[in-house]
Amino acid sequence: MTIRYKTQAFTFQKRDTNETDRIFSVFSGDYGRLDLFAKAIRKINSKLKGGINIFSLSDIEFIQGKNRKTLTDASMAEKFNNIINNPQKFNIAIKIGEVLDNFLKGEEKDGEIFSLLSEMFYELNNERTSDSKASFLYYYFLWNFLSLQGYRPEVINCADCRKKLLPGGISFSFKEGGILCEDCSKLDETAQKINSDIVKILRLIFKKDWLVISKLKVGVASRDLFEKSSDNYCLYILSGHSLKNNNSLT
Repeated sequence: MTIRYKTQAFTFQKRDTNETDRIFSVFSGDYGRLDLFAKAIRKINSKLKGGINIFSLSDIEFIQGKNRKTLTDASMAEKFNNIINNPQKFNIAIKIGEVLDNFLKGEEKDGEIFSLLSEMFYELNNERTSDSKASFLYYYFLWNFLSLQGYRPEVINCADCRKKLLPGGISFSFKEGGILCEDCSKLDETAQKINSDIVKILRLIFKKDWLVISKLKVGVASRDLFEKSSDNYCLYILSGHSLKNNNSLT
């Protein structure tokens, strides 16, 4: 007897295949990442057509075949129209989807990731979330997601000598896995110079209080440096490097 699995999932990517089929990449509350084959969903009369789409929350049903999982039923729980209809927010959602696709390669249930995605999609869909806040929301997601993956950098003490960080002369060392003090920064030619604003932002992000983060007033220079450091750190991890220490925020 064919077993039918049911769960609720956020759709973060879709890819057309063959003439009328589509593959959806979703993150589910019960199974983690799933790549679901939706047969003939691009036909006008498809029963699945209105139940699942990119950047939606759906109640889904699927079966496990020999080589793939096939979507058998889908009911839309939340469309997130403000994301779909806003180019800036839509692009942010695409970037979130790319992060998920790059890091999540197999099925593994993770309630914390599901909760983080829920927070991100609903906040991104919020009409009161401006385009500028939406851009910062992506980095709020990125750092908390990396933290859940075991890549939280040390931002309280120096990642090398472990002394308490002071504002001046600090840098971000990807290979050491965190912020370096002024003395240790001089010994690491690969570390990226940052300022105390970056450290403050990261400390607040790891407290997971978006309401506070969204009200931060950050200068253009510091914001650009924060975004550059965040993107470079993510690329460093994806390049296959491992951190010297898998530090946790205390």
